Amino acid sequence: MKKISPIFILIIFFVAGFFLLRYGPAPELKIQEIQYVTLGDVKVKVDLALTPEEQARGLSGRVSLGENEGMLFVFPALGRHFFWMRDMNFAIDIIWIDENQKVIYIEKNASPASFPNSFGPNADSKYVLEVNAGFADLHYLKVGDEVQLDF
Repeated sequence: MKKISPIFILIIFFVAGFFLLRYGPAPELKIQEIQYVTLGDVKVKVDLALTPEEQARGLSGRVSLGENEGMLFVFPALGRHFFWMRDMNFAIDIIWIDENQKVIYIEKNASPASFPNSFGPNADSKYVLEVNAGFADLHYLKVGDEVQLDF
């Protein structure tokens, strides 16, 4: 009977270890089911719009938002992000936020009837928050306010 070489066994263990480390189970990602944006003392439950498709769709087609609910658009880079009200069924406040998490512009009461006009600041933003019309006035939001992103 032939004896198996210890070097051959070592090579088998090395190859098996390599494949186990390389292709083994991926680490679990922590996925938050609920995301929040905090403006002052108000916590807003948000849906995230991360992909170009989600951002193009936005709140279009929805019938309404609940109180203290919204949609947060997270862009991969700073830029001039303009919004319109195509296929919207209700008015909203649109809040632009920079990379330092400060409000840089607020468009209040953007109406579905305003389409095809678009809204946006003359400055770069990283995030845009859409909430029910009247939210900014109700909570005394203003340019320069800090925003906490909890996601």
